[in-house]
Amino acid sequence: MTAVPDIEALARQIRAAKGVGHKRDIDAVVARLGLASRHAAVPVGDDCAAIPDGDGHLLLAIEGFLDSFVAADPYFAGYCGIMVNLSDVAAMGGRPLAVVDALWSRDAEAADPILAGLADAATIYGVPVVGGHTNTRAAAGNLAVAVLGRAGPRLLTSFDAAPGDDLVAAIDLRGRFREPHPYWDASTGAPGERLRADLALLPGLAEDGLARAAKDISMAGIVGTALMLLECSGVGGVIDLDAIPRPRDVPLARWLTAFPSFGYLVSVRPDRTPAVVARFAQCGIAASRIGRLDASRVARVRHAAGAEAVVWDFAAGALIGCGRNGVGAAP
Repeated sequence: MTAVPDIEALARQIRAAKGVGHKRDIDAVVARLGLASRHAAVPVGDDCAAIPDGDGHLLLAIEGFLDSFVAADPYFAGYCGIMVNLSDVAAMGGRPLAVVDALWSRDAEAADPILAGLADAATIYGVPVVGGHTNTRAAAGNLAVAVLGRAGPRLLTSFDAAPGDDLVAAIDLRGRFREPHPYWDASTGAPGERLRADLALLPGLAEDGLARAAKDISMAGIVGTALMLLECSGVGGVIDLDAIPRPRDVPLARWLTAFPSFGYLVSVRPDRTPAVVARFAQCGIAASRIGRLDASRVARVRHAAGAEAVVWDFAAGALIGCGRNGVGAAP
């Protein structure tokens, strides 16, 4: 018989995860720069900056990588520089246009595997690298990559989820961990045509009006990413842990802190959930309804046995400080 998980312990694990801790750093930066008080067409706190442009939006995404990651897996760091930015663009219902990078390394030899990863990802995903900054005389290896994209008038943002929506998780399980790290890699070695078609699912949902909001699953993990989506939209909800798509041989506790190369949370009206799940399934992506959103502004998790635990109460404190109504806890 399978043991029933300790739901309170899982909630504590999610709050204490390193990826969630890194997201908490956003709150102070948002406050210091006064970003939450700015009146923008799309508020700050989403996967990309969205800039109205004619009949659509320009999307600008950027990712920086810890020097420890670049040192441990330089090829994958370069590859991720493009892959994760493309996920951010797709999460807002956009398609990528071009890439720039900023690279620091000790010498040209140390830079080579990073550049190889960048070049391979650019080719596989069909997005050109058009410029950037290079320094091969630095004390340590560091990398930042930005992607420009474009979306139509219908964006998928983190600010439009609504009470009563279903929360759908879509994750490509056709991968493996890059041990001992929490990175679930379903991209390297996969056919480029398939990867490009998978990314196009998100802008398709936006253009067809099938989804309200979306966010790609980040280093904060599945539930940690849901926390950011709920905070931005000013909602709460409950997540059924047993409903989360998961590889058969991966323990739940590890999967909750994994970073999948293709993973999204989508807020969907219940009558449209079957169509959304079907679109992912047609491409071999595991997708399911994992919860329901409500007006409580409290994020909870539960398991099949019925027990629930609170992961975050946004009325009591902010996570990233980008709530719909301003900074964090303001009702």
